[in-house]
Amino acid sequence: MKAMILAAGRGERLRPLTDAVPKALVEVGGKPLVAWHLERLAAAGFAEVVMNVSHLAEQIMTRLGDGSAFGLRIRYSLEEVPLETAGGLAHARGLLSEGAFLLVNADIFCDYDFRRLRGRSLDAALAHLVLVPNPGHRAGGDFSLSAGRIGNAAAPRYTYAGIALVSPGLFAGIEGGTKAPLAPLLRAAAERGQLSGEIYDGLWRDVGTAERLAELETMMMAKDAARS
Repeated sequence: MKAMILAAGRGERLRPLTDAVPKALVEVGGKPLVAWHLERLAAAGFAEVVMNVSHLAEQIMTRLGDGSAFGLRIRYSLEEVPLETAGGLAHARGLLSEGAFLLVNADIFCDYDFRRLRGRSLDAALAHLVLVPNPGHRAGGDFSLSAGRIGNAAAPRYTYAGIALVSPGLFAGIEGGTKAPLAPLLRAAAERGQLSGEIYDGLWRDVGTAERLAELETMMMAKDAARS
């Protein structure tokens, strides 16, 4: 099974930091955000990673290279302009396998064990989403979950963690090279009963803003101090 990391975003809410550094290479705990993902993917038994890149793409490709430093093989899907999430998946279609793959957002930090999704069968579902309890900045959540099936009910709702097992069928209708968000495809699949999911209660942070990045760095420093 392959994994794909979404790393093409501009990181508008992290500016001015991301004017000079791509979001995936923003550091926390002494290493780039994406490096934490790559290390955990390798530890979980993944061997091949596809990464879409656009903004300051050369920095990412130079820093990470072919992935051998992480025990992985990285292949890059270069977008001349960012194609949004579903557009990025469609553009990378030729680098992905025909079966399901693990999808991870570069701008999250977590200790989720990716082995939980490696080799998992989707059965008739188009995707299996990892959900988390709603953080303060997303109190309304994204989806409901009942008996392992994701829906759009009003309550209770949870936040999509940016981690999923995805079938290429989810974005089959998106032409390569076109801009398209993923959220409408997920909501439509949920309405049709084609999404499964799980709740993750462990460490998870969305590092989408400078404030949340600073909070995470403070937390990491406190953990290091407690261990010393």
